[in-house]
Amino acid sequence: MKRLVSLILTVMLAIAPFAAGFAATYTPGEYEGTAQGYGGNVTVKVTVDEEAVTAVDIAGAGETPGLGAVAIEGYITSLVGATDAQAVDVITGSTITSNAVKEALGKALAIAKGEATVNDAPLAFTAGTYTASAQGYVAPVELSVTFSDTAITAIDVVSCKETAHVGDIALPIMTADMLAANGSGVDSVSGATFTSTAIRNAVNDAAAQANCTNLDAFKANTVKHDAQAAIEDTWDVVIIGAGGAGMMAAAQASQDGNTVLVIEKNAEMGGNTLVSGGAFQSVMPYLVWDAADPDATTGVNPLDGKTYDKIKNDNGRIEVLKTILEWSEEPFNGTIDAEHPFVAGDIGLNAVRGVHADYLPTLQALKTEIQTYLDWAQPQLDAGANETQLTLFSTMNLHIFQTYYGGLRPNADKTEWIYSDVGLVKQYVEGGQDIKPWLVAQGASFDYSKQFTLIGCLWQRENAVIGGTVDGVEYPSKWGGYFMVPYNTMVTANEHNQLMLRTTATELIAKDGRVTGVKAVKFDGTEVTAHATKGVILATGGYAANIPMVQETNDYWDPSFIADNIGTTNRSSLMGDGITMAVAVGAVTAGEGWTQMMPLGWVDNGNLAGGAGENVIYVNAATGKRYVDESAERDVLSEGAFENGMSRETAEKLGLKYVPGIYVELSNTKVTAGMGGFDNEARDVEGRMYFRTLEETAEMIGCDAATLRETIETYDKFVMGQIENLDVQKLATQGTVGDVEKDEKGNYLPDTYKLENLRVRFLAPSTHHTMGGLQIDLDHRVLNADGTAIPGLYAAGEVAAGNHAGNRLGGNAVTEIIVSGRVAAQAVNADNK
Repeated sequence: MKRLVSLILTVMLAIAPFAAGFAATYTPGEYEGTAQGYGGNVTVKVTVDEEAVTAVDIAGAGETPGLGAVAIEGYITSLVGATDAQAVDVITGSTITSNAVKEALGKALAIAKGEATVNDAPLAFTAGTYTASAQGYVAPVELSVTFSDTAITAIDVVSCKETAHVGDIALPIMTADMLAANGSGVDSVSGATFTSTAIRNAVNDAAAQANCTNLDAFKANTVKHDAQAAIEDTWDVVIIGAGGAGMMAAAQASQDGNTVLVIEKNAEMGGNTLVSGGAFQSVMPYLVWDAADPDATTGVNPLDGKTYDKIKNDNGRIEVLKTILEWSEEPFNGTIDAEHPFVAGDIGLNAVRGVHADYLPTLQALKTEIQTYLDWAQPQLDAGANETQLTLFSTMNLHIFQTYYGGLRPNADKTEWIYSDVGLVKQYVEGGQDIKPWLVAQGASFDYSKQFTLIGCLWQRENAVIGGTVDGVEYPSKWGGYFMVPYNTMVTANEHNQLMLRTTATELIAKDGRVTGVKAVKFDGTEVTAHATKGVILATGGYAANIPMVQETNDYWDPSFIADNIGTTNRSSLMGDGITMAVAVGAVTAGEGWTQMMPLGWVDNGNLAGGAGENVIYVNAATGKRYVDESAERDVLSEGAFENGMSRETAEKLGLKYVPGIYVELSNTKVTAGMGGFDNEARDVEGRMYFRTLEETAEMIGCDAATLRETIETYDKFVMGQIENLDVQKLATQGTVGDVEKDEKGNYLPDTYKLENLRVRFLAPSTHHTMGGLQIDLDHRVLNADGTAIPGLYAAGEVAAGNHAGNRLGGNAVTEIIVSGRVAAQAVNADNK
């Protein structure tokens, strides 16, 4: 008996530490931790018993509605029963919020375990001024931060190259809030999240340098903006979104005599248009070949009465025209099999399929125009002239038809084809002719001398905005021409007209089947009720920044291509709000399965790198060989990148963030487009762009130098006309990768050719433009499931479907948003006469 008791005691003593350790994992009670999330502080409050979390409350008012906010709601339930912070699974599209919840929960549980104590030390610093920097949207943001013994007293900008009126507007807002809060836990500025994060990180770094006694408290300190008295008022037209479409609609509605309110969630007007290239596609007849005066080398611009040199063809344009001339006029045959394959961007394969009936008249008219041009051009080509010496052929019919075949795409399982609405396409192509006259009359200015290209545009048809002048003050580029000018038109037309910034529309007001206004909330919680006597125009853009929504609607891309960490060229505010609000009042959507990828995305953050495809080559890092026609459409380039992207091992060796589809772009060192948003100097930008010899480039990317040299030299021989074909053909080219001189007529002098130095960029596809959206009619009225218009509701820009089908041509978006904004405003007026 004594031996049995002794054995039981021994066993009990042996297991006691384990039992005690298990039972006492946590000291029961309530604990909290705070971490910085996507838009501000995320605070996790937990109740624990001895073993696990029994209750959770999470606060994160600054997190993105529909993404981070939804993730937080899920965690409130899923974390009950958690025994450690590893229970936090990262949620797609909400990585930063997820990590903030994980960090905050970890802090709370560490205190509950006794592994950490609550630091309740009062804030104190080593007084002085400290310099710190953190990566922003374009480049590092460098700040000079001054502390007293107890507080942050000044934040000054040392260096900031963030996008004007997009990122830089976060600086005064956030620094003022941080000074008031005595900490960095203030909310991010909507639409400027990258810059907001950079400011916060730089200030935190400075606080650490100043020996902050309680960095957690400093990071948690925030400022509360009290809601003001509710706002309720009435306008004729209420517009949601102050991007390109919204501001054009505002200007047109004002010119039509209406009172106008524009509601914008960001801190400044501009939307996604302000971070786009800004060029718009539209043929300028005086710069291209004229059948009435075929030998003319100059043309007179009717806007300024000046004479300009006509544009010459890029290499390859004639071949495209000949393909269109032979295009089958039979009804379109969408069969896809071994005899009828689909290859995105291969117009020859589509040419034999025929044409949809609604585009047949355009094709027939275009063929007549092309034949007239070739009757003039072919004898000169036969006599030895190079096509680059001939005046460019370009017409509105060509623009319409290229928009058609450039967006003609099947879905992923090849059971359905999509193509753009011919009425909408004609509307913005023909309406594009009035963009310059209309905006110039308001104060905008444009480059009248060029018709250029950009990535995926298919033709030399781009136009550059120079700026705009308001009250004698010149404002540069897109900001001046597309925003300050129409804004001035709006606010000077009627003193009641208003742009309401940092205000998020939450729902449409509907009464008896008609949309009569908008409910919104300002950044400080102030409620807004805006009544519209004539109509509401949705100009909220697409949802390419909402990666889960892109993944959910996808019906074109291999799902593995749209990874959770894929970048986006869009501002963080582009979440699909307008679609959600419209569907709630009966609207229907179409064409959402074909989100466009932008092949020119920086690897590190997905932002738009800029550039064209005619003057560069793309190579597979492993093989050193070209794999795609760089002048093709954007989906063609993106798919090629996904299929030829570098391995994770190579990316990590280069110090690059790994995402699917990283490729290497090579060009002549004199190519200045897409220099990273810094300047046009030939200098390295870490993780993005490098200037190297060919041998150094091959070593850097891990391919054979001899193969890479052969790839480039063969390509350059094609450009110079020494060979007729490439292993991977290219329809249009502008210049060689190597250096070569030209004679006085512009002909290459191959004997002067040399290949020594290269510009190297690391790029990957990013989500860029959501093709589908709300179904509309030609007056941009939003339609319901019966195909009838919802009274009082209109849509313009990327929020609407039908304009671009499966792939958008580069530059068509700006044309479309300007024209559609005006059309929607004019329709509101017409419907209320």
